[in-house]
Amino acid sequence: MSSVCRGRGVDDARARPPGSSRLSGLCQITEELYLSSGRAARDASALARSRITCVINVSERGADPRTPGVEYVHLPAADSPLAPLSDRFDRVADAIRSVGAAGGRTLVHCRAGVSRSACLCMAYLVKHRGATLRGAHAWVRAARPVARPNVGFWKQLIRYEEELRGRASVRMVSSGMGEIPDVYEEESRNMLPL
Repeated sequence: MSSVCRGRGVDDARARPPGSSRLSGLCQITEELYLSSGRAARDASALARSRITCVINVSERGADPRTPGVEYVHLPAADSPLAPLSDRFDRVADAIRSVGAAGGRTLVHCRAGVSRSACLCMAYLVKHRGATLRGAHAWVRAARPVARPNVGFWKQLIRYEEELRGRASVRMVSSGMGEIPDVYEEESRNMLPL
């Protein structure tokens, strides 16, 4: 059985079987947006329970099993700092808004539900929900604490926020682990480079 995470870090205990991990299922970011791993996205009963009508797969493989009544979109992308994910920010953000306006719900997933899909969910929140990038990161992490876009995706998100708003709420900083977004500055102080 799969679990359902709720946005803003609040779980609906009725939706989760006892002992299930909050991170193993579909994590609700907003009423119309969910985030998950590829494994969770293949759970037809979880898609039905969450009333998902569109699945956007941003992994390199597009092998989602098809569920009747669900639209599937595959946008191949590597989880590499050099992958041009920003080319897809507007398309995905607008698709999520369009599905939501029609009363549907979109699930965005990649392999682990950590970097690519989290990045696209943050872009949606910045573009259509009025969130700053810093706020979008906190919003997504509240629902899915393992969400952590790679450094290259962060740089693309920062440029995107600058294009949309004229300034960025997150900046890249140097750390003992290399260049990181300042939202990770505090936690990086407690980590040792490998």
